[in-house]
Amino acid sequence: MKLNLTSGIVPSLNMSAGLLAFFLMKTWTSALERCGIFPKPFTRQENTVVQTCVISCSSIAFSGGFGTYILGMSKKIAEGFDEAKTSINVEEPSLGRIIAFLFLVSFVGLFSIVPLRKIMIISYKLTYPSGSATAHLINSFHTPQGAIQAKFFFDFSATYVGVGMICPYIINFSLLLGSVVSWGVMWPYIESKRGLWYDAKLPRSSLHGLNGYQIFISIAMIIGDGLFNFLSILVRTSYDMYLKRTKPAEAAAKPFAGVDISERQAVFLKDQIPTSIAAGAYVLLAAISVVAIPHIFRQLKPKHVVWAYVVAPVFAFCNAYGTGLTDWSLSSSYGKLAIFIFGASIGSADGGVVAGLAACGLMMGIVSTASDLIQDFKTGYLTLTSPRSMFVSQVMGTGLGCIISPVVFWIFYKAYDVGLEEGYPAPYAKIYRGIALLGVNGWNQLPRYCLRFCLGFFLLAVAICALKEVAKARRWWMQDYIPSALGMAVPFFLGSFFTIDMCVGSIVLYLWSKSDRVRAHTFAPAVASGLICGDGIWSLPSSILSLLNINPPMCLRVFSADTNYQVEEFLWTLKNPAAT
Repeated sequence: MKLNLTSGIVPSLNMSAGLLAFFLMKTWTSALERCGIFPKPFTRQENTVVQTCVISCSSIAFSGGFGTYILGMSKKIAEGFDEAKTSINVEEPSLGRIIAFLFLVSFVGLFSIVPLRKIMIISYKLTYPSGSATAHLINSFHTPQGAIQAKFFFDFSATYVGVGMICPYIINFSLLLGSVVSWGVMWPYIESKRGLWYDAKLPRSSLHGLNGYQIFISIAMIIGDGLFNFLSILVRTSYDMYLKRTKPAEAAAKPFAGVDISERQAVFLKDQIPTSIAAGAYVLLAAISVVAIPHIFRQLKPKHVVWAYVVAPVFAFCNAYGTGLTDWSLSSSYGKLAIFIFGASIGSADGGVVAGLAACGLMMGIVSTASDLIQDFKTGYLTLTSPRSMFVSQVMGTGLGCIISPVVFWIFYKAYDVGLEEGYPAPYAKIYRGIALLGVNGWNQLPRYCLRFCLGFFLLAVAICALKEVAKARRWWMQDYIPSALGMAVPFFLGSFFTIDMCVGSIVLYLWSKSDRVRAHTFAPAVASGLICGDGIWSLPSSILSLLNINPPMCLRVFSADTNYQVEEFLWTLKNPAAT
């Protein structure tokens, strides 16, 4: 949640969850043994089920939209824009409504993709790299050769260093490159045109000033990257399905050759979830949502919800299939597409901003949980875990997430300045609201030359993505050095404060790999987990102390020499008022 409300970048935590599940459960069983109670051994199947529950619970923190569409509806974010601040286009977060909305949309995605698990995993033999890597980690824990991985101890440190150790090198340095291009070149240049390109008297938060350039140029890059990847995955998905229909299936590489493939398939197909039950549950949940969601967000009408539920299974399949091929989920891109479509069709006068954001939440809730489920099914397939047990675990974790995540968000929302630069900036909430404003108002509201900049950076993002795809297809040496357009776009609006930390994480991992590749590969997930979890866990007691108005007894600040001299002089005048 903290990552969601600061940078908006949330890395995959599958391996971290698998590691922590093993560590905690192994500690618990060892403690029982010391007390004279001899429990059954903690198996890889149990490890997989626990990991599935944890991931499905924590995933709601992302797909629930607390740092994106939910916060984008709020008054705090709306005040940062000049347009669409009327009551019909603003919805203050309410804990009860958030929980109800998440319960309505989060379970539907599970039932939309369950009938296709055999096709995805066995027929198409999709790899799902993150799910396969998690299975490898879990399997290594439960073998004698992997026992050493459970004996690594680590201390806690900064969150973003840990995130930097998990994210690929190219993503971290793309963030750094984006920081240099935007805050080192672009924004100072546009700021120098104040009074020429836009009114010098405009507040900094106005979309007609520098803030408009920052938000919409970053949006243009994100949409360019997302649209290219969306179309690319659609083409690759269609072509891959065509090949599988016209050519005999090739033998797939066996990640764990010690187990016969037929045994894996037998376990995976043993506990079937009937298609009729899955389809019936989807229709039932959709019918309930058609009635209930318009009461939660009055701007959405039943017909809009019906259309969303008609197209959602198609998007869920495309996203799950694409994730299996590329390990890249485009659930947020489908959500942005929903913002444009529903926002434009409803219009600003009828609450198109809130309606578009709510439709985004509906689409993301379905598409994201569907791909997460198939990813976990891949892990279960490789660890010989019952799919029915995993589905039940996923349902339980999703239910817990629909309660825990809103409560944690509510603590942050009430304790801190969420959505403000001096607190938790939640940059994607502003971006999502900006996308909604584009949908309802069009491009004519942008400041001078902003559309040209947007078009230029949109084409730049498409060109970068295209170059990367061509380089991969032709195996050019430069393929690993082409930056990510999406990574570059994030600091365009947010700033560079977190990019340095993440690059430090990359440098630490790189140097560690150079000195001892085996240990770095083995222990890096554990170190990154500790760095992220240690800083994140403290946020909860810190929030509680803030809610209780308990201030720290000390405050440490670092000033330049000149500023420090001025502060000392000011404090001296307070102690000696007669001297003034």
